[in-house]
Amino acid sequence: MAIQRLPRSKQKQPRSPILLLTLLIAAIGILFLLSSLGPINYGTGFSLFSSAKDMVVPKNRPRPYRASEKFLYWGDRIDCPGKHCDSCEGLGHQESSLRCAIEEAMFLNRTFVMPSRMCINPIHNTKGILHQSENATSEERWAASSCGMDSLYDLDLMSDTVPVILDNSETWHEVLSFSMKLGSRGIAHVAGASRSDLKEKSRYSNMLVINRTASPLSWFMECKDRNNRSAIMLPYSFLPSMASKKLRDSAEKIKELLGDYVAIHVRRGDKLKTRKDRYGVDRSLHPHLDRDTRPEFILCRISTWVPPGHTLFIASNERKPGFFSPLAVRYKLAYSSNYSSILDTVIENNYQLFMLERLIMMGAKTFIKTFKEGDTDLSLTDDPKKNTKNWQIPVYTRAGKGC
Repeated sequence: MAIQRLPRSKQKQPRSPILLLTLLIAAIGILFLLSSLGPINYGTGFSLFSSAKDMVVPKNRPRPYRASEKFLYWGDRIDCPGKHCDSCEGLGHQESSLRCAIEEAMFLNRTFVMPSRMCINPIHNTKGILHQSENATSEERWAASSCGMDSLYDLDLMSDTVPVILDNSETWHEVLSFSMKLGSRGIAHVAGASRSDLKEKSRYSNMLVINRTASPLSWFMECKDRNNRSAIMLPYSFLPSMASKKLRDSAEKIKELLGDYVAIHVRRGDKLKTRKDRYGVDRSLHPHLDRDTRPEFILCRISTWVPPGHTLFIASNERKPGFFSPLAVRYKLAYSSNYSSILDTVIENNYQLFMLERLIMMGAKTFIKTFKEGDTDLSLTDDPKKNTKNWQIPVYTRAGKGC
């Protein structure tokens, strides 16, 4: 049966009073909701929030980016682009670069986009995560030889000093998507520009994202000139103190068990490098290091700093078992391996282990370093830590008698 269409009336029917009242109440409700969220920035289209205090974001949950927020991106891997992209430097080297990048974000008042993973140098890792198939793709090899950045650092804690997001986060994907809509105001690809230019010149400062092409050597080369003390915005202790919560909690448990203790960091393995000169004679960049980090010389060196009977927590990359046992004639020795019941469920790689040991050393009553880095530091050797390029004949004896 055909459906008959009623002819349309040219005269509009009056709206129901109930419908009009409902629409009015809904409109008032929407206006009240918007006013409670804070001012809206229609010009940028970022979000309804104008500042960090206007929103409450649960920890470890994706957050919307703010209307005034701008971003600084240095690359998806620490030190890349740079000569260490393939070789992958140790944790300390990568932290120097990471600290440099974060300092620039602070200087520019931008949110830092941190690589979501950190490369682990196989020389510094013995936790068994680097066994790879020869047929593995480059991405699979990268995943196997790296660890999640949030397993090393507490990003929420870090963001109290400088806002940080990961480059695999929902927020960053939203930023990239929006930057494409902004056209020429979206992303500035920067190479060779100074921090002052990035901050003061409008063609950079107004950009949503600055994609910094860092030094071809390594990121930290951008901060190499440390003579200008005003340029140093973060102390060396910043990243060590930003360790992830599970590492901090484990370190606190171990420190409580140690009680009153002295910590000593003995760096040997990667620093005891020698090479032969043209006459076949061994030479080293640290000619006294091997001698000064042997137990008999350590006992002599620290005797005036550490009274007998004290607990001595030792962190070292020395691989020979029992190497430091002779120190037990005077001290109670403790190692992180003594606390496997705490660490086995927490530590997945040696970077995490070193970060935890570093927290323990930072909490010691007395801390003795391998190399003297500051005027007030206690150290095992007087050899300079920095690479002087001066290869010398190693010294294994002590001049004179006594300590």
